[in-house]
Amino acid sequence: MKSSELLRHLEKKMNKDREQNLSEVELSGILGIPLPTLSHWRKDTTILTALQAANVITRAQRTARHHVHAHAVKAIVEFFPIDAVPVGRDENRLDVFDTSADAGKHLLGLRDILCAAKSGLYIFYDTRGKALYAGQTKKQDIWKEMNLAFNRDRSAQVMTLVRHPWTDVNFKPAHIQVRQPKDQQLKLYDLAAYFSAYEVIPEMVDDLEALLIRAFPNDLLNYKMEKFGKAARKAAKTKAANAAAKRAK
Repeated sequence: MKSSELLRHLEKKMNKDREQNLSEVELSGILGIPLPTLSHWRKDTTILTALQAANVITRAQRTARHHVHAHAVKAIVEFFPIDAVPVGRDENRLDVFDTSADAGKHLLGLRDILCAAKSGLYIFYDTRGKALYAGQTKKQDIWKEMNLAFNRDRSAQVMTLVRHPWTDVNFKPAHIQVRQPKDQQLKLYDLAAYFSAYEVIPEMVDDLEALLIRAFPNDLLNYKMEKFGKAARKAAKTKAANAAAKRAK
């Protein structure tokens, strides 16, 4: 087999699901081939033996395993204290911490990394450090998804409390002004004191979220019991649909 032909086929497969094509340096790292050798293989006159082709595939598999082990899950921040601040035009929602221009390099740096992480998991904890809620995202950055969850009403978060006035009115003792305890639906920001965030490759997000929720079903406020293999089932359905579409043509 011509080495140039093998490289063309490999690049076509590898670039299929990427936003931009692999660079020579990236391809060299994936295949475990030095750049000078890769340049030599671009020539149509170079012929590979069966053993050389097998070695390329073996090295690529080894590199892929190493990449998964090193980059599948990366901790961004753990048990970071929440200091909620109102945001928006009407200040009708909260962010987990201040990101205004004068918030400081530490907070702004954390915000930037959370915004750059396009897939991952986040966990909210109460004042004792006990996990309250686990969430994930694969469609938008962790910062945006985490703050959406922080403000979301959840039926599981119901506590019996007394509503007290916060306006400038005279205080009346409970034996004069009786205030009945009632069930109140709370938001995560009423309970959460800390959060952790982890960047996770998209292929593993669903199963890792399912693992967290299924391992601690009586501790977390998540109301949906996630199942394992969600991504695999979706991929199988897509593959079957594509195959059916081809047959229909």
